[in-house]
Amino acid sequence: MSITVDSISKLYGNQKALNNISFTINKPEIVGFLGPNGAGKSTMMKILTTYVQPTHGSAKVNGYDIDNKHSVQQSVGYLPEHNPLYLELYIKEYLTFNANVYKVSKERINEVIELTGLTPEVHKKIGQLSKGYRQRVGLATALLHDPDVLILDEPTTGLDPNQLVDIRNLIKTIGKTKTVFLSTHIMQEVEAMCDHVIIINKGEIVANKKLSELRDEKEQTVIVEFDYRVEDAFLKRLPKVTQVVNSHDFVYEITFNSSEDMRSYVFDFAHDNQLKILQLNQKNASLENMFRELTKN
Repeated sequence: MSITVDSISKLYGNQKALNNISFTINKPEIVGFLGPNGAGKSTMMKILTTYVQPTHGSAKVNGYDIDNKHSVQQSVGYLPEHNPLYLELYIKEYLTFNANVYKVSKERINEVIELTGLTPEVHKKIGQLSKGYRQRVGLATALLHDPDVLILDEPTTGLDPNQLVDIRNLIKTIGKTKTVFLSTHIMQEVEAMCDHVIIINKGEIVANKKLSELRDEKEQTVIVEFDYRVEDAFLKRLPKVTQVVNSHDFVYEITFNSSEDMRSYVFDFAHDNQLKILQLNQKNASLENMFRELTKN
């Protein structure tokens, strides 16, 4: 197991941030830690990265007990929610500083710059970078020492749509060989990147499942955005359609009674009718419904 958490609790005075949390994560796997704001996600991640000590319970990361701070920190790449960067340093200058801390080769700096897509901006100071590129610098820093486990706290917060897609793709690539444990309160992020979901609410785990287990085999919803408005009746010509909803602007949620992935049918339908598709995704209604049910007040 890459991460093992056993009966972890964390109290701040009389307030219980985490209450008897237990779970395990394998390698390679991308696990989404999902929950509303204030649910305890960041506290759990700070415990796993040894920045906060639990009140009760134990945890291991890469086989190291979290009491063994140095070994855990050497084997984990961590991107905190508020990415701490020295804005006056150039990208390469900042990564060189961190490379010296981890005692890794200078060649590794160039590798992570290329991996995280920082090459076009490498001549700039960090303070000149957009939010998306600052996140890339944070990821590059987390990857410098080639850790087996990445712990990412809200890695896509504040990104524009283009930056969001780039960071998602980067995390998915990393997750093919490493364990990635990422927190978010956005369900679409889990669907886009993760193999597994853990839902936390008010400091307690309320769900721990593979995404494949949550998918309704008999029904699916496809979200499609066109470049102009389309009549609902027109979209109902698609096979096995049970419902069409124009959710906003030119975005439509089309529900099908089928276990087959219907996105290819929507794509072909758009092509045949000279419609331009701006986005095409599946919506996991089961995940959304479960989240709402388990985290409501």
